[in-house]
Amino acid sequence: MKLAEKLDLSKEELINFLRQMLLIRRFEEKAAEMYMRGKIGGFLHLYIGEEAVAVGAISCLKPEDYIVTHYREHGHALVRGIEAKRIMAELFGKATGTSKGKGGSMHLFDASKGFMGGYAIVGGMMPVGVGLALASQFKEEGRVTMCFFGDGAVNQGEFHESLNLAALWKLPIVFLCENNGYGMGTHVDKTFSGSDISKLAERYDMPCCQKIDGMDVLVVRDEVMKWVERARNGGGPSFVEVMTYRFRGHSMADPLEYRNKQEEEKWKKRDPIPLFKKRLLAEAVVSEEEMALLQKEVDREVEEAVEFAEKSPFPSLESVYEDVYV
Repeated sequence: MKLAEKLDLSKEELINFLRQMLLIRRFEEKAAEMYMRGKIGGFLHLYIGEEAVAVGAISCLKPEDYIVTHYREHGHALVRGIEAKRIMAELFGKATGTSKGKGGSMHLFDASKGFMGGYAIVGGMMPVGVGLALASQFKEEGRVTMCFFGDGAVNQGEFHESLNLAALWKLPIVFLCENNGYGMGTHVDKTFSGSDISKLAERYDMPCCQKIDGMDVLVVRDEVMKWVERARNGGGPSFVEVMTYRFRGHSMADPLEYRNKQEEEKWKKRDPIPLFKKRLLAEAVVSEEEMALLQKEVDREVEEAVEFAEKSPFPSLESVYEDVYV
């Protein structure tokens, strides 16, 4: 039986998963280059190494569903269908960006895509996600909210408040913890007193899925799909812990002196993109030639995004008074 048939996925869907991961990787590499050239200011947190999580998880959602996430969110935004050129323009601080150049890297937002923001406050997206899920439930819209956060967020008060209310009200939300092993420069073993983060959900009578392989896009999709459908069918919230690894530092300002090379090399052997390429080639889903063309297509899209950002205008001085509450 062919891979697509075994997974109830079309060849086109499998190739699109690869394309999305390639796009995230190339976009992030180019963003790092633009940051070093002074084109991007402020903070820049890259998603390199974690591509399979965003692609696998978001593939389980419908267009009308909601996403809230953290400040390492370029990958989530790309997978959700926000144009690379609009994201790059936002990183450049240009008026054509997703937030009109006022949010920057950590605050991508597109309500038309159900992408309800990246949040710079650790754990800050969780109450927002609960609010979106409550609104969906109240209005009987059938929307599911997917809330991404890192392992560092589980030590915040809003984490526990959000899980408690979501469980109490049986809200249609999936809490997805991207456990990349580090909160900034500190290993999770030094910040979390316990063996399994996901077991925190059990305290709120919330089902949890422990230590999913976040370097395999199909494993992520298979596991997350169960919980998304459960939420959509009135089953309430769930907690999914996905084990992944960022190949770059916490941000572009991070020299990575706290990690040992053996650990890095171990994880790089499980780079989700080469692993998925190898599988697609072995299953004859795609050829080497098709893969090369796919990479060229992605490279061109990212180069066009940079060109668009370069040529776009900065926000006008008058725009400082727009899009504010008071």
